[in-house]
Parts: sequence; structure tokens; C-alpha cells
Amino acid sequence: MDERRQRNRHATELQIEVFDVHSGQCLGRIVDLSMEGFMLLSELPLEADSVWECRLVPLTWVEGLEEIRLGADCLWTRTGEDTRKRWAGFHIIDIAEDQAIALEELLQFVRVG
Repeated sequence: MDERRQRNRHATELQIEVFDVHSGQCLGRIVDLSMEGFMLLSELPLEADSVWECRLVPLTWVEGLEEIRLGADCLWTRTGEDTRKRWAGFHIIDIAEDQAIALEELLQFVRVG
């Protein structure tokens, strides 16, 4: 597989769920995360080449952080071994400066946690 990531993604034990801003529906749970994107495990039939406005919400308490808002493009999806679940890779395409700072702080927490 062609490796195009410029930064490493960080696997996390921290539970972070991703919600669609417009519907409020949970898209899935983050498996790994970087400043450029994330991979999640979902029970929804997400489609590649779809664009989402997302809220990343840590379910574990992280001081000073309730959510991070960003725009993301779903680049690919794959069915998991359990055919009810799907893996999906997202590229962050739009994030405000304050939200990028919050994401970097979350990544620092993930790296040490």
C-alpha cells in the first residue's frame, strides 16, 4: 500500500467518538489519530469520497477539552471481520486555528496516556 501520511498516527486507548455535526449521529470510534486525519471503526455504511463536518468527543475526561470540531473527507472504507462494522480513513480538510490547537493538545495527551 502506498504510504502517503506525512505524520505518524497515534493509536489510542482513549475513547474518542466522532459525531456528525448536522445530524448528531455517532459515526464511530477513533482507532488512531494525527493532525492530518484519523481512522475510525463504525457500524454505519460510510462511503468513500464523502465529506463530513465532525465533532470529536473524548469519552474519557481530558482537562479543558469537551470536543474538537473539524471538516473531514472519508478517503476509504473497508468491511471488518465482523461484517457489521467498517473501518474508515478520514483526512482532515478544514479545522479552525483554535481547534487545531485543541487537537494538538489531545494528541499530546494520547502520546503520554
